[in-house]
Amino acid sequence: MTKSILITGCSTGIGYVSAHTLKQKGYQVIASCRKAQDVEKLTSEGLTCIQLDLADPESIDEAVKKTLILTNGKLDALFNNGAYGQPGALEDLPTHALRVQFEANFFGWHQLTTALLPTMIQQGSGRIIQNSSVLGFAAMKYRGAYNASKFALEGWTDTLRLELIGTGVNISLIEPGPIETQFRANAKEAFLKWIPLKNSRHHLEYQQQLQRLENESSNNAFVLPPESCIAPLLHALESKTPKIRYRVTTPTKVFSVLKRLLPTRILDKILRRAA
Repeated sequence: MTKSILITGCSTGIGYVSAHTLKQKGYQVIASCRKAQDVEKLTSEGLTCIQLDLADPESIDEAVKKTLILTNGKLDALFNNGAYGQPGALEDLPTHALRVQFEANFFGWHQLTTALLPTMIQQGSGRIIQNSSVLGFAAMKYRGAYNASKFALEGWTDTLRLELIGTGVNISLIEPGPIETQFRANAKEAFLKWIPLKNSRHHLEYQQQLQRLENESSNNAFVLPPESCIAPLLHALESKTPKIRYRVTTPTKVFSVLKRLLPTRILDKILRRAA
């Protein structure tokens, strides 16, 4: 029996690779992108693609309606993946910039998931996979807005997992570390939009941040391609006992251990160097 899945954030990176891979494996994939031109691109590649802006409540409602029409009122899985990073020191971030970050990375996910949950609960089955980050449990400087959104997502997911016991619906977190995607380009755009580069006491560090964001590749020794998230995604979708957390890349695995073992002040020193 063909299983259906809605995937957000499919224009590039993990979402793009996941949509194509799952389609090849026989899933009914409903891919979604924020921009109309990306919807057209994925449609031309043979995917069923709809427009979905996670920062727009009306767009989310419309996407839910379209998805359930395409799947005949049922949905086997949801892969929440669409997000972006807002760089900058917290003291330099306008409150509205933080709100915009949370609309796309947290509140939109809440609206989309809770809109689709009744369908899964009525079916008595379903899988929800949340694409979090190593920054969902290990904070790094100049990533405060993104840290906060992913920390919130982790707590939200842990709570929902408890509330779903007995419904047949499972929820899992994927926690990638450095993945080679277009994430830096989107982060640079947000950085330049909201951060006062010259008037900040962090202006020298910001120049380094900009150089990092302008690089075509991450130059990180531990970086993995988006395909590295496929195996954990498939396990979360198909295993009878999906894991609660799937940690991808060496930094994620190392920091998960260090956070359990080290005093906070020592871990802070390590995280400051890692940033």
